[in-house]
Amino acid sequence: MAQILPLASTALDLLLVVVGFGLIIVIHELGHFVAARWAGIRVFAFAVGFGPAVFSFRKGLGWRRGSSEREYRTLLAERDVSIHDLPPTDVSPTEYRLNWLPLGGYVKMLGQEDANPGATSHAPDSYQTCHPAKRLVVISAGVVANVILAAIIFMFVFMVGLRTEPPRLGMVASDGPAAAALPANPDTVEAGLKPGDHVLSINGREARSFNDLMLASAMARPGKPIDVRVQRDGFESPLAFEVVPQKSEATGLQGIGVAPAQSTQLYGDGGDLEGFDRVMGQIGLGGIPPEATLESVRVGDGPATTIQDSGELAQVFTESAGQSVTLAFVLDGSTHEAIIEPRPRLQESLVPMPSGAKTPQTHLLGFTPVMTVGTLGPNARGYEQGLRTGDVFARLGSLEYPSVASGIAEIRRHASDSMPIVVLRGGASVELTVSVTRDGTIGFYPDQDLDGTLLALQPAGADLGVPVTDRPGVRVVSVDDRPVSNFGDIRSALIDSTRAAFDAETGAEVRLELLLPNATGVDGERIERIVQLRAADIAALHDLGYGPPSGLLSVFRPAEFTLKAEGPIDAVRVGLAETHRVMMMTYLTFARLFQGSVKVEHLKGPVGIAHLGTRVADRGIIWLLFFMALISVNLAVVNFLPLPIVDGGQFLFIVFEWVRGKPVPESVQSVATVAGLLLIGAAFLVVTFNDIRNVFTGL
Repeated sequence: MAQILPLASTALDLLLVVVGFGLIIVIHELGHFVAARWAGIRVFAFAVGFGPAVFSFRKGLGWRRGSSEREYRTLLAERDVSIHDLPPTDVSPTEYRLNWLPLGGYVKMLGQEDANPGATSHAPDSYQTCHPAKRLVVISAGVVANVILAAIIFMFVFMVGLRTEPPRLGMVASDGPAAAALPANPDTVEAGLKPGDHVLSINGREARSFNDLMLASAMARPGKPIDVRVQRDGFESPLAFEVVPQKSEATGLQGIGVAPAQSTQLYGDGGDLEGFDRVMGQIGLGGIPPEATLESVRVGDGPATTIQDSGELAQVFTESAGQSVTLAFVLDGSTHEAIIEPRPRLQESLVPMPSGAKTPQTHLLGFTPVMTVGTLGPNARGYEQGLRTGDVFARLGSLEYPSVASGIAEIRRHASDSMPIVVLRGGASVELTVSVTRDGTIGFYPDQDLDGTLLALQPAGADLGVPVTDRPGVRVVSVDDRPVSNFGDIRSALIDSTRAAFDAETGAEVRLELLLPNATGVDGERIERIVQLRAADIAALHDLGYGPPSGLLSVFRPAEFTLKAEGPIDAVRVGLAETHRVMMMTYLTFARLFQGSVKVEHLKGPVGIAHLGTRVADRGIIWLLFFMALISVNLAVVNFLPLPIVDGGQFLFIVFEWVRGKPVPESVQSVATVAGLLLIGAAFLVVTFNDIRNVFTGL
């Protein structure tokens, strides 16, 4: 039953999206229909849906089950009237019909078929004999209808209010573009955007939500900065910064390395209290109930303080100097406390992959941890193949004790194949054979063994610092005779051993005791190794500090607010502005597609739109309406591209005819139509393939 309910909910969401998408197309066709009737063009059919008719209505004949087309043509034959003659006045030539497949609709006019330029008619009320100016109105009316529909929906959405992320910064990646943003007045303001900054505008345009910042970053001209104005606590006037977006290795799109602000409320359990407790226990919040709100934070024996944004926890742990942090949560009047030990920060570097992309690798001056299996639920594909949370990879394909970067590369090398692996679990070795998807995944989130001292080789092509060992699977036993049992111990021992060198800004030597793996991977030969650390290495080591445990910040809900117009007039203004913004962004997407900052795989076809729509529908009817308005604008833009098979191409043909005085040659129209069909068909196949792949790989 628990599995049936989510499926039923998804099916309902999908139905809503399909019906909504169909209505958008119907409104588009209604625009053509109304304009055609205004222009005096004979319309044979206005249909909702495709396929055979369920029922129909024709003035003069009334309602019919199925179509009345055959009855109408029989009537014309009895009166000796051709389909191209003027129709009888007592029976309308227009049939209104509802078809069996309600996924859109169409308008059928006398002498107008986009896919068949030769289907002409010289009747006085045909499409061809209508003045070009009126035909331009008819061909543009569908696009105009979609734009008007989007504007109306946007107005309604912003009258009611849309729950979304505020334009406020949460986490700012220390190595990202935002952290290096250049201020307009560097003499009084230090470089870098900060957590808590409230974004006022981007490139002069008001920022109404965090998504505006993400969209502006993704659509920025490659290599060019965007202007960001923020309001920061402690400053009376807004601050201006220039940020140069960079391509994200994770998404392939441009970004500036920021996350939305976080609330202080935990997520709910989603109906899986056992899974919730398991995840919370792994990050040190065992016993804290779902939906609880963080009330205060206390470092060591210091006073309790309140925070407005859970993203501020990162700074709390950074400034903790390693002291334990007590988090107090409140739910229904009860207080629940958890004591969290700060996680010693390690270094993170981007290392090259065989594909040319880069992936992050955690290390400590070249001490590189071994890849492990991250949190893995029982429904995960990796779990079904025998992997378990915390498994340490002793062998992965041809690699022994791989790092995260090397392990990911090895898995991708076995795409669409199987590979043998050996994992260490509870002191024992477990041999498995797993299958790899065509996209190079097994079905788990990679993590690393920071709770032990196993070392992997540095990833090929990476220069992370001191090459500690040339053998994978070596364990660090001690640093300068100080025993160590995890990477935090290694870091503390290195800091203590190099404190004098750090103060003197010189290099230093440290002595390591290492345990080599034997044939079975445990308790081999002990050796000593002298490692020379440079002054720069030691300075980087002492600058690492502390941070929150992995996963702590991800258990808090994003901060949300209601984006709402101040009244009916403001709703009209905001609705029109949003319509214009979406139109411009859609055109800009095509420009960035040619410039390379947006890839074909980022585009969505019908399958991708439906999949995305079901996720949006989960956020409520207002979000679904907002999504439908976006689709309506995008449909308008795509329909007015200068391609022969869509309205934009037909518009150009009519303009050419009006200027030239006669239609574009039928042969030219036919060739252009076929070319347009092939282009759109190819694009449809590519985006649909990517959509289906992404749905089934969970990307």
